[in-house]
Amino acid sequence: MKIGILQAGSFAPEMLDVTGDVDNVFKAMLSGQDFTFEVYRVFENNIPASATDCDGWVLTGSKHGVYEDHEWIPPLENFVREAVTVGRPIVGICFGHQLIAQALGGKVEKFKGGWNVGRQEYDFGGLELPLNAWHQDQVIEVPEGARVIASNATCTNAAIAYGDRALTFQFHPEFGPDAIEGLMRFAGPGKVPQEQLDEVFENLAEPTANEVITDQIADFLRMSRSA
Repeated sequence: MKIGILQAGSFAPEMLDVTGDVDNVFKAMLSGQDFTFEVYRVFENNIPASATDCDGWVLTGSKHGVYEDHEWIPPLENFVREAVTVGRPIVGICFGHQLIAQALGGKVEKFKGGWNVGRQEYDFGGLELPLNAWHQDQVIEVPEGARVIASNATCTNAAIAYGDRALTFQFHPEFGPDAIEGLMRFAGPGKVPQEQLDEVFENLAEPTANEVITDQIADFLRMSRSA
């Protein structure tokens, strides 16, 4: 099964030697799932010609906001709508979570409560799972017909299911300690309050439920569905 990675941003150069770029982190997350991968650097206007070019899609995180004026965002929204229409499954992470919501009629804004960073607990209908976050923007209005499947006190719409067409997460199941530490050191200072960065560092070695979400993503991508 060929999965298209829609890469919406790139890591800081200082992180590349440790983590590889954004696409490598997703390939590592989904390794062992019997997928092959094709990478499209959508933030450089490399939008796939058709949603049928791959069997499924993963839209990554980004330093950009979905509401920003970038020429590649409207065609990417069109691509998302096409994927949903033709029944090619699409998974969104962080920026991807937000972009899919916006493309399908939702609304994204900066969270007035500030940043969510590092290890957070999320409620999946009574099941509490710890996962890594790194965001200030959030989905504040969920598209019609979508279903919120996870939340916490500072992120109401943390995971959203769109039937069998799209599955999205505000948190980062692809981020292990190396990626979070890199963001903390090279992306956080001057943006994220220092007390939050200190707390991230203190919890860096604590376990997360990344494998649980990875399996959920892989199962969703492989699910049988009709157009």
